[in-house]
Amino acid sequence: MDTLLAIDNVVKNYGDHTALNGVSMQIPKGSVFGLLGPNGAGKTSLIRIINQITIPDSGSVYLDGEALAPHHVEHIGYLPEERGLYKSMKVGEQALYLAQLKGLSKSEAKKRLKYWFDKFEIGAWWGKKIEELSKGMAQKVQFIVTVLHRPKLLIFDEPFSGFDPINAQLIAKEILQLRDEGATIIFSTHRMESVEEMCDYIALINKSNKILDGKLTDIKKEFRSFTYQVGLNTANQTQVNAELKERFKVSPADFEMLSNGLTVNVQLSANDSPNELLSFLTSRGEVQHFVELVPSANDIFIQAIQKNS
Repeated sequence: MDTLLAIDNVVKNYGDHTALNGVSMQIPKGSVFGLLGPNGAGKTSLIRIINQITIPDSGSVYLDGEALAPHHVEHIGYLPEERGLYKSMKVGEQALYLAQLKGLSKSEAKKRLKYWFDKFEIGAWWGKKIEELSKGMAQKVQFIVTVLHRPKLLIFDEPFSGFDPINAQLIAKEILQLRDEGATIIFSTHRMESVEEMCDYIALINKSNKILDGKLTDIKKEFRSFTYQVGLNTANQTQVNAELKERFKVSPADFEMLSNGLTVNVQLSANDSPNELLSFLTSRGEVQHFVELVPSANDIFIQAIQKNS
């Protein structure tokens, strides 16, 4: 794994409160890395340290193998949850100003802004003031100025806040495109469906401590319960259900079949195999539905937090 950002045993205290307690993680290059946790877990404190808004009390942060330093700001793009555009400034003037703060020349900034404004079909907004725009429209402008200088590392904190579903999907597509073009992305959100959609890796922080991290597919395997959602057309549902309960752990299922068949969740033990369950079912009727219940990001979040608490 080629690492862009390495966080090594970072501690941050605010008076008597410990915001980060020896947190370590590695963010691979060219990935979307989900930084997750309940409110107050320490995510924002870590993001502020990466952006050098604050410094850790101990521990280190490395960007592309170098200890984090002031000049690395030009390699980072940050879209905070609380947006920070100047409401009385015109969109075009503000975008040019912020682009030049990130080191772009005026001519290069104009060229790149034209590309993004054309792409998002917002050229007519150039002369408008931010206060004249809706929240979602202003979000688009802030997204553009965040990515305009093509940084190595992009940090998006609740990037879909304020967007309708169509524009949220548009921004999600652009974030994944940026990843595919080589950017590394830290993605902080409470929307677990977005984590499923976008994240290659995740880390979960709770009560100032990192409690899990890794590739999302590997973490799903760790939380696997070997439970299968079963739908069976059979002449004797009561008898088959009783036989299933004698051999397996059975619970009610929350899906419907077009036919009025038996629907249950069946959890296998370490000694059982899916083929054995399927063989049993086919001997009792017509299998209409047979799917393993893979743990979702939401399931993992809840289970890990409850276990840690």
